[in-house]
Amino acid sequence: MLTQVHDPAETVSDVVFRQIREDIISGTLPPGAKIKLEQAKERYSIGISSLREILSRLTTENLVVAEGQRGFEVSPASRRELLELADLRIVLETHAIGLAFAAGNLEWEGRIVAAHHRLAAAERRLLAGDVSRTVDWVRYDWEFHQAIVSACNSATLMATLSSVFDRFLRYHMLAESFRGQPVVDDHRLLFELSIRRDVAGATEVVRRHVQSGVEHVLKSGRIP
Repeated sequence: MLTQVHDPAETVSDVVFRQIREDIISGTLPPGAKIKLEQAKERYSIGISSLREILSRLTTENLVVAEGQRGFEVSPASRRELLELADLRIVLETHAIGLAFAAGNLEWEGRIVAAHHRLAAAERRLLAGDVSRTVDWVRYDWEFHQAIVSACNSATLMATLSSVFDRFLRYHMLAESFRGQPVVDDHRLLFELSIRRDVAGATEVVRRHVQSGVEHVLKSGRIP
């Protein structure tokens, strides 16, 4: 997930993989950008062979496109992919909600409370005009959604949802604007429904939340 904390057990390749991935999701490496190996080698302080392996790994998530002998480029953004990612996120996240609400314990509830507290604090500052909090919001947004589904007891489901969430997030970063009070209200309601273990209510909020996000991105005019 974007803005992960560094793990001391990570190799140099793992760190660079995460850095390039974050640069793509954040828009630092924009859609369609050519990834020139010599420049990337200097930027990320890693050898060409390792860099090629990393970029090949990123093609499996459709974040990078291999161009044969011509190298690599950041995957383009499109309305079609945005809609596909939205649908997939809804399927995965609502399924995980059903599993988590059935299995969650007191520690799970505590994770949700803590995650929502951090997210709400970041959102209050964003609403007050502090755009420097955007990076915090990105991290806390995922941590909140992750906390809600964290009791689903499926590492594969969590990993897949994390990847889809990041790819969906890339489109929000391209839109370059915070959705404002409606998204804050969605998160508050989702928090309350999660604590009550209201699967039907939480599922409906997630659907609306994701679909509203799609509309927001498309209205920005930044997606072909």
